[in-house]
Amino acid sequence: MTTTLTPLIAGNWKMNGIRASLDELQSLADMLTTGEAPRAVVVICPPATILAAVARQGASSGILAGGQDCHAAASGAHTRDIGAGMLADAGAQYVIVGHSERRAAYGETDAVVRAKAEAAMGAGLNPIICVGETEAERDSGKAETVVATQLAGSIPDHAGQHEVIVAYEPVWAIGTGRTPTGEEIAQMHNRILHHPGRPVRRQGRCHPHPLRWFAQAAKCA
Repeated sequence: MTTTLTPLIAGNWKMNGIRASLDELQSLADMLTTGEAPRAVVVICPPATILAAVARQGASSGILAGGQDCHAAASGAHTRDIGAGMLADAGAQYVIVGHSERRAAYGETDAVVRAKAEAAMGAGLNPIICVGETEAERDSGKAETVVATQLAGSIPDHAGQHEVIVAYEPVWAIGTGRTPTGEEIAQMHNRILHHPGRPVRRQGRCHPHPLRWFAQAAKCA
């Protein structure tokens, strides 16, 4: 049986972007609406302060908006946090959970990521669940084991009833000067795609390296 994956390109702006940055969004919109229609779903995940503006401005060009994180609870005494329902109310359709920076800097466990993904689906959002191994884990031959463990612990059991995206982050190649080969990406994509009991509709990772190369690797998986 052949599985067809729709490419998804998600740009995570992280802690960057103010209202003036919406000019960049317009430039992207102009490119997407000129010539051939895009063959991928395009999502921008800006800071929460301009999420609603991105959702409004991107609508006419097919650019979708996403949140960078959400709390597992719908509401409550959680200073600084944001609920999945709040993101949806602001116009988001996607939300990133389990980003490597959140896992490393805030100690987020697979259980926490799973709870956030469940909250996202409950609010009508499509979770982008991030997985990936560190340099030490890859060099010790534990790459696939680490990612398999993250998949098992982070993806909700009823994920097959929703649109769930798994984003592979080669953490070992971020800031280390190392670049993943197409074969390495394809191998991990294949591992993710065939993870038992966890239907996934899309997979991939937005990366600054040439996208054609990585897209071909994903296709080979």
